[in-house]
Amino acid sequence: MTANQDDNQELSTLEQVRRLTVAPDRPFYSATHLEIRQGATSDIYFVRTQEILEQKGLAATPVVAEIFPRAAGIMAGVPEVKNLLAGRPVEIWSLPEGKPFSPREVVMRLAGPYREFGRYETVILGLLASSSGWATAARRVKEAAGDLPVYCFGARHVHPAVAPVMERAALVGGADGASCILAAKLAGREPTGTVPHAVFLILGDTVEAALAYDELMPPEAPRLILIDTFKDEAEEALRVARALGKNLYGVRLDTPGERGGVTPELVREVRARLDQAGFTWVKIFVSGGLTPERVTALTGAGADAFGVGSFISGASPIDMTMDIKEVNGQPVAKRGRIPGLIPNPRLRRL
Repeated sequence: MTANQDDNQELSTLEQVRRLTVAPDRPFYSATHLEIRQGATSDIYFVRTQEILEQKGLAATPVVAEIFPRAAGIMAGVPEVKNLLAGRPVEIWSLPEGKPFSPREVVMRLAGPYREFGRYETVILGLLASSSGWATAARRVKEAAGDLPVYCFGARHVHPAVAPVMERAALVGGADGASCILAAKLAGREPTGTVPHAVFLILGDTVEAALAYDELMPPEAPRLILIDTFKDEAEEALRVARALGKNLYGVRLDTPGERGGVTPELVREVRARLDQAGFTWVKIFVSGGLTPERVTALTGAGADAFGVGSFISGASPIDMTMDIKEVNGQPVAKRGRIPGLIPNPRLRRL
C-alpha cells in the first residue's frame, strides 16, 4: 500500500511521486489495480511531461495518438485499456480482440486531451504488448492442432499476479480452456484440469488413484488419468482402461524429458494397444514441453488433445509503439514517421 498519498489521487506531479512511499511489510511486489490506475507503474518521464505541460497551460491540448506493433500477431488486452481510460473524455478506436495484425499496422487510436491519457502510455503499451504476445503464441499452437482442443497450462511459469492475464490472453488467441482458476472465471468459463502426479505418488499406484478419482470427483469431471508415473505408459493405459471401463474418458501422457518426453512413437503404441484391447473410445491427451511443431507431429501419431504451458507463457511481448500524429487538429510526427493519421478501416470505436 502507499503512504502519505491519497488513495484516489493520480500521480501527475513530481511532488506526488516524491511523496509516494511503499510499506516495508508489503507482501508482494506486483502492482495493485489502484496503483496501476494511479500511474505508479508509468515511466517517470511521462510525469515530467505532464508537469511541464501543466505549467505551460498546455496539458489539455487535444491530440490523437496511434499505436502500432513491430511484428505480426493477435490482438489482446483491449478491455484492460478500455477499463483504464473509462470515464475520461478519450475516444478509443481499436482492432477487436482476437483479430490478427500486421507489422506497423495501426491497432489502436486514442483521441482526447493529452492530460487524460498521455501519462498512461507505459501502461497501455504494456497491457497490449504482453497479452498480444501470449495470444499470438496460443494461436500458433491452436493452428497446429487444427480441430483438436488445446488447453493452456502456463500459470506456473509466470508471476501469479499476471497468470490470469496470460491465460485469458491464451483463450483470446484460440486456446480451448485454461487451468488457472481466475483466468477461466475472467473469461466466463470454468477452469480445466484433473490432478497432478502428486496424488499418484502419495497413493502409490496409478490404478488406485484412478479409482479414487472416479469415486470422488463430480460426474461432470472427465475421467482423464495420468499414466506415466510408475510403469510403462502402454501398460498403465491398459490397466487403467480395464479398471474404469466405459467411465474412462482418456489417458494423459506427460513423460518427462529425462526419459525422452512424449514422442510420436509412444503415442502410436498407446493408441494401438488401447484399440487392440477394445478401448477405442479412450482419448490420448498429451502435455509437457509442447511446441507447434511437436503438436503437429503428435497429432499425426494419434493424439487427441494438448496441454501447453511454457510455449505460451514464455512468449515474448510484441513491441508496441505509441506516436502522437495530430496536435490541435494538425498533422504532426517525429522525424522518420509520416505526419497525420494512418487509415485503418478495421478499427472499431469502443
